[in-house]
Amino acid sequence: MNIRKLIAGVVCLAAASGFLTGCGSASSTADNEEKVTVWAWDETFNIKAVNEAKKIYENEETEIEVVTMSQDDIVQKLNTALASGNTEGLPNIVLIEDYRIQGYLTSYPDAFADLSAIVKEDHFAPYKFAVNKVGEKIYGVPFDSGVTANFYRTDLMAEAGYTEEDMENLKWEEYIQVARDVKEKTGKKIAEVNPSDLGRVRMMMQQAGEWYTSKDGETVTIQDNASLKYGLELFATLLKEDLVEQTSDWNAGVTAIQSGAVASSPTGAWYSSTIQGAEDQSGKWKIAPIPALPENLQKAQASNLGGAGWYVFKGVAGEESAKDFLEATFASNEELMGTLAKEIGLVSTMLSANEQEAYQEASEFYSGQKVFDDFSK
Repeated sequence: MNIRKLIAGVVCLAAASGFLTGCGSASSTADNEEKVTVWAWDETFNIKAVNEAKKIYENEETEIEVVTMSQDDIVQKLNTALASGNTEGLPNIVLIEDYRIQGYLTSYPDAFADLSAIVKEDHFAPYKFAVNKVGEKIYGVPFDSGVTANFYRTDLMAEAGYTEEDMENLKWEEYIQVARDVKEKTGKKIAEVNPSDLGRVRMMMQQAGEWYTSKDGETVTIQDNASLKYGLELFATLLKEDLVEQTSDWNAGVTAIQSGAVASSPTGAWYSSTIQGAEDQSGKWKIAPIPALPENLQKAQASNLGGAGWYVFKGVAGEESAKDFLEATFASNEELMGTLAKEIGLVSTMLSANEQEAYQEASEFYSGQKVFDDFSK
């Protein structure tokens, strides 16, 4: 049933939220300073974004090499390299999740290049600079928003007896009953869940304005954390009653979604590209707000899960070319943000991105819903 994994993950994530210590590998790029290497994960989202950026980058003298690996592998390689102080093998540019970056910046202050000259703070959502700045220096180019939503199958919910209005006003305790009805009437599971990944529990904690630590980032607050307890108990129920499709890794979760095995997925906006990979399900999905916590816990019926930024390693050959690439693309190009909205469903943290035509359009895949408008509410 893997419920122990669900609970055991709390200790690991609590530690990771404050400090990062070694296990991984690292590097400096090729001898040719005009070659820029980028590390990222997720072929349908982040990797596709870099490849679209390559298309518009007008510098024929610079080769952009995009390397795909899992986020876990990237973290492991960075941890080992940075802990050892050996940058050999590190890329020029790496995508790092917002949850993790402060640990790197504070533990390894000399590892990352200052990007203050290429990133204009007033051009991006302010919350991004709570994680990518140290003092007055900006170290990351903000990328995507991890704003959350409940992606759901309209056809399966209708078969289980639920309307779109029901989904718009759902509470987490009601989500369990929806899961029971979906299983009974459609034979499907309510969502894909990796018991070792507490992402959705973190999502619920943020709804309550809580975290594994207090605001100082050091005082651990697990013992009396009501939303953490609530989230663990809720997902334990879903696991015990076999209401979710248990998965062991990212790829298994993708398969659960795209094979039609599940009826919903409460998660970050970045997952939209994965869901849309199931082209045969076009017109059968919509998005709603994530379910609400009990009134005594909830601070907002909104949350964040994931979201990341682009970082440049200092002293790796090709550093200036890497900065030039980011400045011309993710740091400034509004048209690129519009393209990525269409191609991968990017909810950009560039403030002017919502003026792009793609952000105003209805989505055929999501049953004509103006998803970007809803994500911004």
